[in-house]
Amino acid sequence: MYLPGQIDGRVLGLSAAVCLVVTLAVGLVPAFQTRHLALAETLKTEQSAVVGARGRAWIRSSLVVLQVTLSFILLVGATLLMQSLQKIRTTSPGFSTTRVLDTAMPLVAAGYDVQRAKTFQDELIQHVRALPGVEAAAWARIVPLSYVPYSSAPIGIDGYEPRPNEQPNAEYNEIGPDYFATMGIPLISGREFTRVDDENAPRVGIVNETMVARYWRGQNPIGRRLQVKGNWVQVVGVAADSKYSSLGENAEPFFYVPLRQYFAIEPDIHIRTTQPLQNIQTALVREVRALDPSLALYEMTTLKEQVDRSTSHQLVAVTLVTLFGGLAVLLAAIGLYGVMSYAVSQSARELGLRMALGAGASHVLRLVLSRGLLLTTTGIIIGIALALLLTRLLGNLLYQVSPRDPLAFVAAFAVMTIASLAACILPAWRATRTEPARVLRD
Repeated sequence: MYLPGQIDGRVLGLSAAVCLVVTLAVGLVPAFQTRHLALAETLKTEQSAVVGARGRAWIRSSLVVLQVTLSFILLVGATLLMQSLQKIRTTSPGFSTTRVLDTAMPLVAAGYDVQRAKTFQDELIQHVRALPGVEAAAWARIVPLSYVPYSSAPIGIDGYEPRPNEQPNAEYNEIGPDYFATMGIPLISGREFTRVDDENAPRVGIVNETMVARYWRGQNPIGRRLQVKGNWVQVVGVAADSKYSSLGENAEPFFYVPLRQYFAIEPDIHIRTTQPLQNIQTALVREVRALDPSLALYEMTTLKEQVDRSTSHQLVAVTLVTLFGGLAVLLAAIGLYGVMSYAVSQSARELGLRMALGAGASHVLRLVLSRGLLLTTTGIIIGIALALLLTRLLGNLLYQVSPRDPLAFVAAFAVMTIASLAACILPAWRATRTEPARVLRD
């Protein structure tokens, strides 16, 4: 899969502009603070500061709260996407993925016409089925979950009256005999296609369960007809629903037609086998070259690899959001550490006075930690409120996961709490090491 993304002048320009704006915005705040600075009064204020970091410290605290809020939102989003990806990758696609291989041959580039392609396909499938360890093999125009679109067409259903302005439409795949046995897709009723379902035979089709439920109201469709591209097709089987284009898709009407009746020169071959991939690939290359020494194979993959590739864009999104969330947590922790360290250094006289009057190290430790956790708690509360609103935007990207899933919020809360404690513990420990006599003397 190739993701349509690249670094060009527009991306670099936008990135530089964002960095410049953020730098100016952050730099202007302290600049405005110092416009009317009274040096003597400021020195007096700093000498009498308390752990609460009164005065201008509210700006530093506000920035830390903002960092915590943004970090929390990113962590919630990353957790939701990770849960969604996990559910997608563990859901059943409706077909077997463990022992089924897929590949194709460039017949078009080799100059094959329709009749020559039909002869080659017939001979190769017979040779493949005779290989040791091969349980079944079949041709099909499209591989499930690939990026090649299925055929689609308006359809007419014998006995079904469309609603006003409704035009039934469905996708379909052109397949050969033994396709369902090869793919491990259950056949609910009826039969598979056979070799006699060729261009000289009456047109037939196999529909999925969703199509039966929608157009035949759950009644047995065997023997009924549907119209495809002006031709009436008799239904001879019903197959279980499976995933066709993506693992996250909703069940939609879908049907299958014989490859010989809707012929494609260059279909894929699916092989169910107990042999390792390398063994089958070697044997298949040998059989193909025996029929035509000029032909080569495209990449051979398992359907499990095909499933993983189909979710690669979700994996990229999860990786990026998780990376950004981790960086945001790190920046929030650094900001909180800086604020708490500055507050402790500016409150040395107060801390020394408290300890001189009998305050123990545990009291000072709680005093400093409570200030840091107050900032964290404020940021988390705001983050929860915003996340409840913003995660709705992820609704179309999530699979069987609620945008308000409690686990995502609990996980984000735990990460932010641990990061905040780690950021506050060193300044708090330094505060407990304050020497009252020295500080008060200075």
